[in-house]
Amino acid sequence: MLDTLSAMLWIALLLLQDEAARVAASPKLPFTRTELRPQVPGLGFPSSVTMDSAGQIYVLQREEQLDPVVVVNAQGQVLRAWGKGAYAIPHSIRIDPRGNVWTVDASISQVNKFSPTGEKLLTIEVGGQPKNGSNFNGATDVAFAPNGDVYVSDGYGNARIVVYSAKGEKLREWGKPGHGPGEFEQPHGIAIDRGIVYVADRKNGRLQRFDLSGKYLGEWTGLGMVTSVTAYAGAIWIGTQRRSDPTSADGWILKLDRRNGAILGHIESAHGHHGINVVRGQVLSGARPNHVYVLR
Repeated sequence: MLDTLSAMLWIALLLLQDEAARVAASPKLPFTRTELRPQVPGLGFPSSVTMDSAGQIYVLQREEQLDPVVVVNAQGQVLRAWGKGAYAIPHSIRIDPRGNVWTVDASISQVNKFSPTGEKLLTIEVGGQPKNGSNFNGATDVAFAPNGDVYVSDGYGNARIVVYSAKGEKLREWGKPGHGPGEFEQPHGIAIDRGIVYVADRKNGRLQRFDLSGKYLGEWTGLGMVTSVTAYAGAIWIGTQRRSDPTSADGWILKLDRRNGAILGHIESAHGHHGINVVRGQVLSGARPNHVYVLR
């Protein structure tokens, strides 16, 4: 029994030591990082950044005196903004296949759907938040199934995935705190690709995979502290860092083989891995304290 436990501890330590080596052994992706400077004085931490089909860039930022959602063009000129006073901790922004804009608040556990011009179309109150003594006590990210269902990772305070209909009606949920299959320690990001749900199980240091009903399909480990996940052009992209480092540390954006989780390539990230989106072949991210990055 002791020999088995020792072997498991040795493997865990090896994974912690080798995540950087695994990344370094993969090809460096041919992206050039450009800093976009939105013309917004006092811009806060861009928690998440995305782009629409027209190339307009949506920044979800945390300076309370400004609108959380800021839309800019490629030159950083502000096209429109909205949401001041309606958010506690802006956390994630995604654009669904129909062009609607979705945001997630990690404190009040609220998911909002907007038109591209900022008209609110739907609000989902995730609820069920336990008292944990932290302002971070709510949902973290959102993803969209082919049939229009909405999948929410409820990762602060809770450890679950909650599924809603396109109208915001709760359909089901799965997950609980823990380290086993289908259990989570801070599910921080979620994406859906070809009928598979990918969950960035941040503090467990893995990417778990499920079918659309929540059936566990497997997991990919040894990738560091996986914080964010998205899908693009047949590959899975994650934002990650060393598990032994604080969450404010630098890390990587990794491109993974969707068949087996192998690292196809990497981009070094100056804390630009908190919430990533890949759109039109470009990687978009934010980084502390107020940087917006577009990698082409």
